[in-house]
Parts: sequence; structure tokens; C-alpha cells
Amino acid sequence: MKKIAFGLALILLFLIFMFAGLGPVNLTSGDPSGGSSPILAMPVEYVNYTIMPINGTLWAKIDGDYPIYWLNEPPSQFNGELPMVYPMPPNSTNIHVFLGDKELSWSNYTQAYPNALQHTAIGNWWMIYFVVGPISNYFELKIHYEHPVQIINGSYVFLYNLNIASYLTPQNSNSTCYYTINMDTNITNLHAYTTGTGSQWNPINYTIVNNGTSHVVSIQEYSDYYKPLPGDLAIVFSEANPQVPEFSLGVLPTLMLTVIAVSFHYVSKVLKKKVKVNKQVSNRSC
Repeated sequence: MKKIAFGLALILLFLIFMFAGLGPVNLTSGDPSGGSSPILAMPVEYVNYTIMPINGTLWAKIDGDYPIYWLNEPPSQFNGELPMVYPMPPNSTNIHVFLGDKELSWSNYTQAYPNALQHTAIGNWWMIYFVVGPISNYFELKIHYEHPVQIINGSYVFLYNLNIASYLTPQNSNSTCYYTINMDTNITNLHAYTTGTGSQWNPINYTIVNNGTSHVVSIQEYSDYYKPLPGDLAIVFSEANPQVPEFSLGVLPTLMLTVIAVSFHYVSKVLKKKVKVNKQVSNRSC
């Protein structure tokens, strides 16, 4: 019995460290125990970004929609449930995971397993862990999170970690990710790239619709099982008119009173000192 338990523990650790960088993806692909593995397909995914200033800092709000198909017979050992991980940029917050309309609980996977990091072209990301279930041969996963936009070499940069490889098989050989990026700030010098973890950044076509200080960027990223994968999406841009933290008119009366009070105190102090000096001069004269 101890040998069996030890073997299962080794299998679990193998799965964790082999697939910690894939997300959203099941942790059971390539099951080394010899059992059948789930074959998952995601022909399309929809990723919506909103970039907006909050208290003088640009934030990214992301909503990912992932329609997933289970192509083979669901293996009985999983009981209709899939353990999954998903990479998160640094300082991500307001994280929510949904299976359809049902919100799922999640945990900090990297906190439990510090080596479980996702390596990207702009740094290492931490991971969240959750279990999807019960599911059938089709389910829809939705994930929301928010994070401050990084500044790298003087430009704003944000990256979407695509990780489509585990969903491409001969049974479903291609997938398209549709990005819609709402830029609720005045931007300039925008560039879009696909990239892996190395230094190669390849430009990708995009369309942009301007509406005053608001811009909508649309990108389609196509991945094929039989071709080299394009990799993650990286967006680089500058802010045309950097936001100055808002000044509330409500504090103006208080600020004015403070200035008057400080000025009055200073003037009074100077006058008192002057009167004292005059008295000393007067006494000496007598």
C-alpha cells in the first residue's frame, strides 16, 4: 500500500512540474500512469482587454472566454473533473474563474509549489490552480483578472500568455485567438508582436479604430499544430498625455485656509520679532 501511495505521489509531482507552465490547461495530459489522457480542443478563444488609468497608473482588465471541447471519451479516473492552472502577471488582483455561470474557487499554485512559474518574455509569472467540473464533452471557461501595466525601457508593455500548444492535436490542428483591446487613454507609438521566452519579437498585424482619446485595437492570432507557433502576444505603447493625478476642487477651500493660516502665523512671528528688536533699540537709546 505504501508503494502504491508513493508511486501516485511521484506521478502527481511529475504532472505538476511538467505542465505547470500551461494554462488554462488540464494537469493530466500525457498521463504517465498509463491511463488514457483527455484530448482537449479550443478552436477559438476570445480575449478582451481594457487599458485604463486608475489613480495615475495604467491598469489592464482582462476577460478571457475559452470554449473547450473534450474530444475523446472522458477517462473514468477523472470523474468528469479536470485540475487546471492559469498564469498570472505580477500584482494581479480581482481574480475570478467561472465554469459557465458558476464561479469556481482557486488557490495560489506558486505559493504551494514555488518552482511552478510561467516564463514569459517580460518576466516570470505566478500561477493559480482550480478544478473544473463536473463537465461533459463541451464546457466554457471564463477568467477575469486585473493588473498594473508594466513599464519597460520607458514604454508601457503588456503580454498575453497564449499557451495554445496543449489544445492542438491532429484531431484539432488549429486555433484562433481573437483579441479586442479597449485603450481608454490617449496613446501613441503602439506596436504589436508575437514572442516566446527568447529575444525574438515578430510584428503582427492589427487594426485600430480611434474615437477621441479612446482606441479599440483588434488582433487575430492563428496557431497551427503543423507549423511553428507564433507565441504570446505583446503590446508596446506610449501614453500621449500622461495622466496627472486628479486634483479635487473640494479640497480647495481647505487648502486656501491652510495657506492663509500659515501665512498669518509667519507674518505674526516676523512682526513680533520686529517689535522686540525695536524695543531693545529704544531701551538702549534711553
